[in-house]
Amino acid sequence: MSDLKKIPVTVITGFLGSGKTTLIRHLMAHPQGRRLAVLVNEFGTTGVDGAILKSCADENCPVEGIVELANGCICCTVADEFIPAIEQLLALPAPPDHILVETSGLALPKPLLKAFDWPPTRSGVPVEGGSALADAEAVPAGRFAPDPAAVDAQRAADGSLDHETPLSEVFEDQIACADLVLLTKADLVGAADLDRARAAVRAEAPRPIPVLSVVDGAVDARVILGLEAAAEDDLAARPSHHDGLADHHHDDFASMTVTLGEVDDPKALEAAIERLAREQDVLRVKGYVAVAGKPMRMLLQAVGPRLRSQYDEPWGARPRVTELVVIAEHDRLDEPAIRAVLGA
Repeated sequence: MSDLKKIPVTVITGFLGSGKTTLIRHLMAHPQGRRLAVLVNEFGTTGVDGAILKSCADENCPVEGIVELANGCICCTVADEFIPAIEQLLALPAPPDHILVETSGLALPKPLLKAFDWPPTRSGVPVEGGSALADAEAVPAGRFAPDPAAVDAQRAADGSLDHETPLSEVFEDQIACADLVLLTKADLVGAADLDRARAAVRAEAPRPIPVLSVVDGAVDARVILGLEAAAEDDLAARPSHHDGLADHHHDDFASMTVTLGEVDDPKALEAAIERLAREQDVLRVKGYVAVAGKPMRMLLQAVGPRLRSQYDEPWGARPRVTELVVIAEHDRLDEPAIRAVLGA
């Protein structure tokens, strides 16, 4: 990679369903004169986030500038997949002015930042900064474990249980590595909950960082893309639960893909997905639904019991198949029970 022209990178992290793809779509539509490229990571085999971004690509961020890695956590595949993907973007006929890296909701950002300190990337693609998205409704509610009250009770009763739950660790690592935190979906909460969310974020931040509230990803690109934090030079100030470990795995989480035919009653499907959150502790469901009699495909995304759906584009010549990615903590992913609830 040549150092004649450095192309800055912004890493965007955030918990499952925090609004990363919505933010990037907004940046694509309002790039403030920059030509963008996007590297998007999925957890699960169905590339929902990448497809959403490609559907709104334009000259500011063309389809060929959107690269997907759909083989799990980006921070576990740095050498084999991440660096070749960056090289692919830099080899475009019209190279980007700025690269956005959207990590999966389960990714730990620090190993990714370390990759930018490697000679193959450092000379050409410095990390300008990192932004973490946090759900303004979920953070003050403490939704970083299936049952936070039960975990707290166990910890109080047994002094040896001083470790955080896996979900808490993901949240804390993302905040610790961030140069900016966006509290998303701020329109769903009142001022008191926003204050509690800000306090929760600042309690985990190892240094003072800006915390902004955002609705529908609407934030000035100059705020996100102008941090100039040189994050790969500042790793010591970004503590992680995994510092000192030679490697890490995301065995705490697992995903499965559920394939269905056409759905006669989408409301019944939505109710079934809400059941999965309540009864099976499912964290996230996302995918496309083929609704009988509808020429448009339905994009469905759920975070816990909170669900959103919309018809996004015609099926065209594509097979009319419903395909959903389901993500849960590893020990809570009961595939037969989930398939039974969804009628698969």
